[in-house]
Amino acid sequence: MDHLVAVYGTLKRGHYNSHLLEDAVFLGEDTLTALTLYDLGAFPGALLHPSSGVQVEVYSVTRGILWQLDALEVFLPDAPEQSLYLREQLPTRHGTAWTYIYNRPVENHQRIVSGLW
Repeated sequence: MDHLVAVYGTLKRGHYNSHLLEDAVFLGEDTLTALTLYDLGAFPGALLHPSSGVQVEVYSVTRGILWQLDALEVFLPDAPEQSLYLREQLPTRHGTAWTYIYNRPVENHQRIVSGLW
């Protein structure tokens, strides 16, 4: 069974981790108003906090690709408190998709008001 994933940072087309999605099916873009985006330096992080929207790309991925994304995002399902990102399901125009939510404080990071990284 395939899974949907919504990405907003280095996994988007043209960015340096997009190769991990080369075998995935691109479904399209959306804007998720349930998220707020932060600039973490080399990559962004999103929190579950309402905003004017974060621009995402939605993909259909296999379980194997999802596991590769979990490794990249340091999502540890058996130790969520140690995870860099948590994986949450959010509604998109393409269906409910897994989205990686930053799991660290953001007080010292700039909010990305445009929602586009």
